[in-house]
Amino acid sequence: MGRIYNFSAGPAMLPVEVLKEAADEMLDYRGTGMSVMEMSHRSKAYEVIIKEAEKDLRELMNIPDNYKVLFLQGGASLQFAMIPMNLMKNKVADHIITGQWAKKAYQEAKIYGTANVIASSEDKTFSYIPDCSDLPISENADYVYICENNTIYGTKFKKLPNTKGKILVSDVSSCFLSEPVDVTKYGVIYGGVQKNIGPAGVVIVIIREDLITEDTLPGTPTMMKYKIHDKEGSMYNTPPAYGIYICGKVFKWIKNQGGLEAMKAHNEKKAAILYDFLDQSKMFHGTVVKEDRSLMNVPFVTGNEELDAKFIKESKAAGFENLKGHRTVGGMRASIYNAMPIEGVEALVEFMKKFEAENL
Repeated sequence: MGRIYNFSAGPAMLPVEVLKEAADEMLDYRGTGMSVMEMSHRSKAYEVIIKEAEKDLRELMNIPDNYKVLFLQGGASLQFAMIPMNLMKNKVADHIITGQWAKKAYQEAKIYGTANVIASSEDKTFSYIPDCSDLPISENADYVYICENNTIYGTKFKKLPNTKGKILVSDVSSCFLSEPVDVTKYGVIYGGVQKNIGPAGVVIVIIREDLITEDTLPGTPTMMKYKIHDKEGSMYNTPPAYGIYICGKVFKWIKNQGGLEAMKAHNEKKAAILYDFLDQSKMFHGTVVKEDRSLMNVPFVTGNEELDAKFIKESKAAGFENLKGHRTVGGMRASIYNAMPIEGVEALVEFMKKFEAENL
């Protein structure tokens, strides 16, 4: 069987060039006689891998020197606890709820202090981004928290909220490296890599160095302190070494594509193909207000559950994997991350046209 078009929300497809390169190095990484999977994380060979990965990421995102890059474990979900443990000095955090993951982060923060919901789009099943131009920011808030791209619901902050001088913390798991960002607008920007960058098991945290202190909440485990991971260069314990190695290859792949500006243009072109079809289709329609649509995750429905189920079944048989929508939403969802080629989206649209003609 050949490669299929994998529209999974994560773990998601990786660039074929990266997979081929990793396959070539699987038994013997650059004359070491072993795979990176077998290599000591304290070895000279691995030190080059992790340092080069950080260097390339810094170049791609134009990360200032006063921000630290940490390669950690536990996925984005562990950060739901790690952030309040490290940043909740006043034990107050303001949260903007735009989906499932933002909600989970809020619920976790409540364990460690007062978490306030200052805006939400739950009233319309998270189908839009609330107005964040004049929020009721708490006077003693330690930070304002957002999930920037909502994987399940397909919304994206096109403009960052006005935090009125408070630190902005952003989960960018499903839009990481999909377009340029101004890192200086954030106190912490982080994401799990299994959507746009690498295999599951790595979370990258980019944090302003003044936020890395010894002053954490009482009882914070050593493994949950940013300070210890920064001091040890992301190697306090054995890191997810192979995952970081693949991330490093993807960073180079993105650089070879022309960097984040080129990536954004590529992603806008792909998304337009699918959204343009949805906007004129008599059967399918998107579920997100136009101005807040994600370039990465495109949820859509027919309005008929039986028809949705038939589409999912037939699309799978046609070589389109993982188009079933999240269980909380239903319908379909196409995740079209960086590695999804334009041909994949074009093929999906052609299949949708055929299905519509046969079932309308």
